[in-house]
Amino acid sequence: MKASEIRELSTPEIIERIDENKKVLTRLRLNHAVSPLDNPNKILESKKDVARLKTELRVRQINENK
Repeated sequence: MKASEIRELSTPEIIERIDENKKVLTRLRLNHAVSPLDNPNKILESKKDVARLKTELRVRQINENK
């Protein structure tokens, strides 16, 4: 997910996406621990998506307080 796509989302949608991506990340980690994934880079991509979403959410919180 690109940063420009994230900026277009509303705040509740961002919160919802963070929860979904965290669940996906947990599932990927568990699956990888049991048996290796075909593409372990999916874990890295999922982590980065969560970080991008959290960053945008924090930027919005800071802008609201100003």
